[in-house]
Amino acid sequence: MIRLVKQLFQKNDIPQNLYSVDIHSHLLPGLDDGAKDMQESIELIKQLKELGFQKLITTPHIMSHKYKNSAEKIYQTLSLLHAELKIRKIDIIVEAASEYYLDTHFMSLLKKREILTFGDNYLLFEHAYNLKPANYESLIFEIKLSGYKPVLAHPERYLFMHKDFEMYERLKEMGVFFQLNLNSMDGYYSKDVQKIAHKLVERGWIDFIGSDTHHATHLRHLKKVLQSKNLAKIFQYNTILNQKLL
Repeated sequence: MIRLVKQLFQKNDIPQNLYSVDIHSHLLPGLDDGAKDMQESIELIKQLKELGFQKLITTPHIMSHKYKNSAEKIYQTLSLLHAELKIRKIDIIVEAASEYYLDTHFMSLLKKREILTFGDNYLLFEHAYNLKPANYESLIFEIKLSGYKPVLAHPERYLFMHKDFEMYERLKEMGVFFQLNLNSMDGYYSKDVQKIAHKLVERGWIDFIGSDTHHATHLRHLKKVLQSKNLAKIFQYNTILNQKLL
């Protein structure tokens, strides 16, 4: 497998089945800063399907200060989306989890085990970009103690970690999985984020990749990444788990 990936890296030709599952997106209409309505949701899904994705695990935000979603609301919206996809005869698997913001509301959900996960009990979480959360290590310990597998969304985007790169290593040692935003690889968010993304990739610390699709602009950039050497580089250095979720 390693030899095959190296050959594909040279040819810039990664098979679609290696990235056919997307674990991070905001496609459910009207729930957060992603798709605003059903029509936009459908258009984004159609484009992701055209890019080769067979399964989408969409992850609306749950953050008490901004997007007060619940598991019930997310599943209700997912059901409406499934019905629309069926009417339009769009054949693609769409499931839902959530991207949890580390706050007191999240901790209350964690204690009640009211958590939306994907795959083998993976829990996708995020936090502030500029400031390390209080009791960060303790929060991660609580996630694991509760039986979940913590997956840090887009680790390359946390600016406070750029200044303390050893933090990434400490998180990996604690058993945190890393989910890379594909668009980070070509500098979509910033050159600094791109630099850290490549550094994490070269360390072999990436476990999942995601589109983090919110709107059509994300997909225009994603198409470029999927056709570039940056995609092959990810698979050259890392064991990516996405395909195991299909």
